[in-house]
Amino acid sequence: MKVRSLAAAVLLAVPCLAHAQAFPSRQITIIVPYQPGGTNDIIARTLTPKLSETLGQPVVVENKPGAGGNLGAALVAKSKPDGHTLLMAPVGVLAINKWIYKDMGFDADKEIVPIINTGSVPNMLLVNNSVPASSVRDLVALAKVKPDAINFASMGTGTTGHLCGEMFKMAVNVQATHVPYKGSAPALQDLLAGQVQIMFDNLPTALPRVKNGQLKGLAVTSLKRTPLAPEIPTMDESGVPGYEATAWFGVVGPAGMPKPVVDRLNAEFGKALKDAQNAQKLEAQGLAIIADSPEHFATYVAAESQKWRKVVVASGAKAD
Repeated sequence: MKVRSLAAAVLLAVPCLAHAQAFPSRQITIIVPYQPGGTNDIIARTLTPKLSETLGQPVVVENKPGAGGNLGAALVAKSKPDGHTLLMAPVGVLAINKWIYKDMGFDADKEIVPIINTGSVPNMLLVNNSVPASSVRDLVALAKVKPDAINFASMGTGTTGHLCGEMFKMAVNVQATHVPYKGSAPALQDLLAGQVQIMFDNLPTALPRVKNGQLKGLAVTSLKRTPLAPEIPTMDESGVPGYEATAWFGVVGPAGMPKPVVDRLNAEFGKALKDAQNAQKLEAQGLAIIADSPEHFATYVAAESQKWRKVVVASGAKAD
């Protein structure tokens, strides 16, 4: 009987082993659910050369913006669960949108499987140069005098850029109109053009515009200043006590992927993140590399989901 049981166990393991050995069998596509140029896009495109090398198949990035990231995420969730179609998505898509949208087009709790958390960054409060505010206190004073004069852009409904704005409004009791975009790049374009006045954007895409003088950076949303711009204070230091919000970016795939495939992808993404050249490039843009296990990432997503649910409920934020 023991021999038969052992033989049965071996036979059950064969499909999983076959999946692991055959993977990948063709091109791997990483869907970024926003326009090119945002932090998700930067991370994905930084990693693809190394991933292509170690996986032995081309790894390409496709941008599928729309519905606050839900459009691209739904495409991945409904794809064949063989590891060849993946999603590079931020906290908004994976842990916030479920509380803001009535219908995301997929079930984030049941139809995706976490693979790896690539890393996290703080956001930065950006202001158009024409706005007469050189500090958070100046901006608050302006918003109180002219309650209808502030429009804040975000990279999409439900993103940390959106909820950072909602948290700011609640914390300092001011009014500002949310204007969602299909990613960071188009939002920044309108901020630069003065179509909107402020924006909370991820550090990697925000900092270059501040360094070259195109925009003013008033504060970062982490509790500690970033070493990349130590002259810029935190929101907490700027008169908004306890204000903290960071953005993280994870890789997920459709539910039902074989465990050996998930583990292989986790290992290869981890190698690509820790590659000296890639790590230097990403850390230079403010990304704190995480590269955790699928299990740890799944636990983290669940905790973040509950954290942001409270913010959504308190702010009353809903998809437009």
